[in-house]
Amino acid sequence: MRSGDSSHRPATIPDDGVAADVPVPLGTATGIGSLPHGDPATAVAWVLDVTPELPAAPSLPRHDPREAMIPQAAWGIAGITVAPDGSLSVDASALDPDAPIAADALAGPAFTTFREFTAAITGRTAPVKVQVTGPVTLTAALVDAGVDAALARRIAGPAVRARAAALVDAVAEVAPAAPLIAFVDEPSLVGGPPERLGHPEELVDLVSGALAALEPRATTGLHCCGPTDWRVVLDAGPRILSAPVGADLELGAGALTAFLDRGGWIAWGAVPTDRPLGDTASRCWRDLSAQWCALVRSGCDPVLIRQQALVTPVCGLALHDRDQIGRVMFHARTLGARIYEQLAGVRLSVGA
Repeated sequence: MRSGDSSHRPATIPDDGVAADVPVPLGTATGIGSLPHGDPATAVAWVLDVTPELPAAPSLPRHDPREAMIPQAAWGIAGITVAPDGSLSVDASALDPDAPIAADALAGPAFTTFREFTAAITGRTAPVKVQVTGPVTLTAALVDAGVDAALARRIAGPAVRARAAALVDAVAEVAPAAPLIAFVDEPSLVGGPPERLGHPEELVDLVSGALAALEPRATTGLHCCGPTDWRVVLDAGPRILSAPVGADLELGAGALTAFLDRGGWIAWGAVPTDRPLGDTASRCWRDLSAQWCALVRSGCDPVLIRQQALVTPVCGLALHDRDQIGRVMFHARTLGARIYEQLAGVRLSVGA
């Protein structure tokens, strides 16, 4: 299968599946962020072609290592230098929590591909998705670089909020009519909030602040790429939870039930990025269905769990080749169309 080949795509999901306050149809497929391309224009064109309903602004660590998550998050922070290989060096005397990032938060080589993306969506009126490295993950990187945890939190929180606001501004400038979905990406929450970074409530407050910086101009999402304390994650207040299938979600079923009842959506990381994929999405569908069954047995509404669903790969795709990413997104779109069709069947069976 050729990546981006429209002849291999499932049909587009009809617009009548759109919920009132989430600007995409149920089952919409989108990306998580990173791609393996070496050329920003090619990557942006691929995203717009393969996920036209909800293109996600890509980052290209192979094009420039400073486009990886941590270098992007640290870019422009006073007292931190990001080397061309993406590594960080810290001048502790220059760290300033009151002036966390440079005035132009999206300048320089760390955001070349993002700027290419905004240029390509100029005038767009359909939804788009952006993503920002979360404050807990940035805090962890700063601590690893030798910064005290309390100071790292004081720097990371404002820096991420400022970057998040800059992302929203950049999209609004070129495509003011385009509904925006914005995810905060927190891989450092895998396994639960790290005690070495602070009390869980302090870390949740950091994430909540980042989400608040995106509201009300964006529908907010929170991505965590592995098992965690999902109750704590949901306490941060995302509108969309982005979580992998099989990531111990049943342990947080009570919180997920309340989240869905409040109108929350789940972006299901239903296409693995750590193992080979077959030619069909059958195994992915079985795994997703088994996850839903487990959550329904734990109290989740079987209709809401389908009705308020998006589909993504589990993680970014920077470590894959072009043929592989085409297969991953083909499976994601196939699953999304099947979710829509299944829910339509449920509605018909009850006379809706």
